Amino acid sequence: MADSKGKRDRVILAYSGGLDTSVMVPWIGEKYNLDVVAFTVDLGQGEDIEKIRAKALKTGAVDAVAIDARNLFVDCFVFPALMAGALYEGKYPLATALGRPLIAKLMVDCAREHQAKAVAHGCTGKGNDQVRFDVTFQTLAPDLKIIAPVREWKMSRDEALEYAARHGIEVEATKKSPYSIDVNLWGRSCEAGVLEDPWEEPPEDAYAWTTSPLKAPDEPEYVEIEFEQGRPVALNGERLDGVPLIEKLNALGGKHGVGRIDHVENRLVGIKSREIYEAPAAVILHQAHQELETLCLSKQAQRFKTIVAQEYADIIYNGLWFSAFHQDLFQFVLSNQRFVSGLVRVKLYKGQAIVVGRQSEHSLYSKKLATYEAGDQFDHEAAQGFIRLWGLSQQTQAQLQLLKGGKGFDLPGLAGPKSGQ
Repeated sequence: MADSKGKRDRVILAYSGGLDTSVMVPWIGEKYNLDVVAFTVDLGQGEDIEKIRAKALKTGAVDAVAIDARNLFVDCFVFPALMAGALYEGKYPLATALGRPLIAKLMVDCAREHQAKAVAHGCTGKGNDQVRFDVTFQTLAPDLKIIAPVREWKMSRDEALEYAARHGIEVEATKKSPYSIDVNLWGRSCEAGVLEDPWEEPPEDAYAWTTSPLKAPDEPEYVEIEFEQGRPVALNGERLDGVPLIEKLNALGGKHGVGRIDHVENRLVGIKSREIYEAPAAVILHQAHQELETLCLSKQAQRFKTIVAQEYADIIYNGLWFSAFHQDLFQFVLSNQRFVSGLVRVKLYKGQAIVVGRQSEHSLYSKKLATYEAGDQFDHEAAQGFIRLWGLSQQTQAQLQLLKGGKGFDLPGLAGPKSGQ
């Protein structure tokens, strides 16, 4: 791909600095006749993005862009998902799934700035991330060509190493991990190797963020988290921005073995996979937030919110972040969370995050109504009339149908043919 003057068009490559994306720089140039602009985003994965940027240039990229998007990630992706209560299949806090649409959006912005004709990523053909990237690209920039080299080439790791050597690409001489790992501020995922057998207990070397609960401190540690309209804003009385708040909770939870998740999940592409996640801050914040909602939401709102949470998690997991449905659903979340403000106290102990206290100026809990002690203001006499009305329809049906003519009432499981009949 080149213009009339012979100048090559550009492609924006999601670049991590690992073996595959480093090999992609010359490979894309050779196969597609494109100049590569390497694009690296810091989402809190703990890597030196400037070092990665320098490596991309040395590898042959015509330009390299490195962006610190941690605050954007937390404020516009992580916290909205937390407010929604989004846990995929009730377990996975969606760390990787939340990062992909942001990276893809920033890549589109970069493509416009560099007048690129294509975007590229290193996703495989059997994972979820390819969907998240491709759908976002197709939504925000349908004119851009999408290149996914791993879906095209047939190189083994040894062949990729040989290719790198032929092109003078430096690859760190480290022993290959038996696991496939992805990391950002909101969580760490680990798959492959022995983890592919769902019967096998995950070995300790699969974990990096969390202490084994067996080796965690013998004394519990308490943490107080303040929320405003569903967003965490302070930790132990100290107001913090989202990034440092999550970093501190990751460290605290990890020390006590909190945040380990063993999940056999249903991938979008139609297969089941066994994933190990570490997400101390996410586990603590989701539990604290959910408990605060029990104080501040009505019964109807709290129960309907569970349906919204499942839909929201599916939207994120399935790569539909930039859909109109997501925009509509988030407006409900914003309204739903307007009174979810208050303080939650959590005990961290031996792998568990246990909510032991919650309070809010918007609490719907009334001790005067709930107490059995002096000061009880509940109208006990009203209960008798309420019970008669509440059970009236069941009583009427029983008399006119179920018990009519002296019939008995079969217990569930006992109905049907009797033995000997």
